[in-house]
Amino acid sequence: MQKRINRLIEGQADKKERKKTLQELRLKLLRSQLALSEAAEIPVVIMVTGQVGSGRGETVNLLNKWLENRGMETHAFGPPNDEERARPPMWRYWRSLPPAGRIGIYVNGWYGEAVIDRVQGLIGPAVLETRVEEVREFEKTLAAEGALILKFWYRISRERQAERLHQLESDPVNRWRVNELSWLRHEQFDAIDETAHQVVEATDSAWAPWHVLEGGHPERQTLQTAAIILDRMQDRLRGRREEVESARAPVKCRPARDPQTLEALDLTQTLDKTTYHEELTRWQDRLSQLVRDPVFRRDYAVVAVFEGHDAAGKGGSIHRVTAALDARHYRVISVAAPTDEERAQPWIWRFWRQLPSHGRMTIFDRSWYGRVLVERVEGFAERTDWRRAYGEINHFEQNLLRSNIILAKFWLAIDADEQLARFQARAETPWKAHKLTEEDWRNRERWDDYQAAINDMLRYTDTTAAPWHVIEANDKRFARVKVIKRLCAAIEGAMESGG
Repeated sequence: MQKRINRLIEGQADKKERKKTLQELRLKLLRSQLALSEAAEIPVVIMVTGQVGSGRGETVNLLNKWLENRGMETHAFGPPNDEERARPPMWRYWRSLPPAGRIGIYVNGWYGEAVIDRVQGLIGPAVLETRVEEVREFEKTLAAEGALILKFWYRISRERQAERLHQLESDPVNRWRVNELSWLRHEQFDAIDETAHQVVEATDSAWAPWHVLEGGHPERQTLQTAAIILDRMQDRLRGRREEVESARAPVKCRPARDPQTLEALDLTQTLDKTTYHEELTRWQDRLSQLVRDPVFRRDYAVVAVFEGHDAAGKGGSIHRVTAALDARHYRVISVAAPTDEERAQPWIWRFWRQLPSHGRMTIFDRSWYGRVLVERVEGFAERTDWRRAYGEINHFEQNLLRSNIILAKFWLAIDADEQLARFQARAETPWKAHKLTEEDWRNRERWDDYQAAINDMLRYTDTTAAPWHVIEANDKRFARVKVIKRLCAAIEGAMESGG
């Protein structure tokens, strides 16, 4: 069939052959889409981008016509709105990802925003480099989770662009496609071309390669695009997973810095009741002042992560934090096993979607660290996946920090004897008995395995920018005050340093 497509592209096919080839290509493309949909294992991400007048719109329109619309969605993002600007640049793209079995088509997508921002001088070379690295890591995570990523750049000359714009302007049916912005982009052609070339070259990877096609000839480039999509979908249906395996290649884990260890903790530290109430009141008042500060409300958000041994007192510490907050400005996310919707997405997707906007706080009662803790110990994630997760987590947290999201990570540590005493107390207390499950007892039997996983987590994710606050929690009063003090210090430090 490829030979007939080539004949059609080169203008060598007669009318009858042309019709037959188009019908066959359309049918095979549709059948492949339906097969992927039925399997519900592979999301398909199609990026269509290029200069104004390169034929992006015509290509996307034909793909929308040929494919089953109920199994796909097209995204054409404009400038970020206020909600989007208050979060990391990649947030809106993470939220739009197609689940397994569906297709997402992106017109310009995360590439168009980065290129145009640089051309317009909204970002400098260093920020562009950061954006490029974010995109590479984003696409690598998608591919490692099984996504098929197809990226098309439609190349066009400045002369052909001008010719196309004049043609469209003179066509009563299509003149709406051309406006002042179109001609502004024509004036910026050289800057866009240079920046785009740099970005395409830097993001051409084994797991998400670029297909650079000659643009400005809508039918020809659409046929080429459809043929490539068909070929890659059929490869994946046959079980070929080269891109996935390249993205999932084993990585060497490197310590983030001199690691903290659980064994080094002094768990004997305590607070008497009087001191506890005095200190708790003092630091709750300080926290309340900080989150009501106009600078915080305008420019910052907080993500507070609570992890710890079972029965370490995460819930009690969270309650002492929220007692100082306006209920309208925070959310507590209790993380459990992923839902069906979440399992159809990359593992970290469900945390991206919960990020707060400026002036707000999101508290995670357990978090993305489950990937390297319970999923590792219980065998829910393969060794390659949980080892790769250390880097994915660090990258995710860097995205938060670069967007003025203050990240405070708390590990509440208790020893095995204290845990047993708390388990027994829960079992004997009617309003707490529901918290104690068979899973808690089973996890306790694997105490040493969890200790090793916790120490590795600290070793590889305790970074200078996003440090772990390891809280000695054998004494609940001591732990609760220390948590709020550290949270206040994190907010104050970020606001004083300006980021």
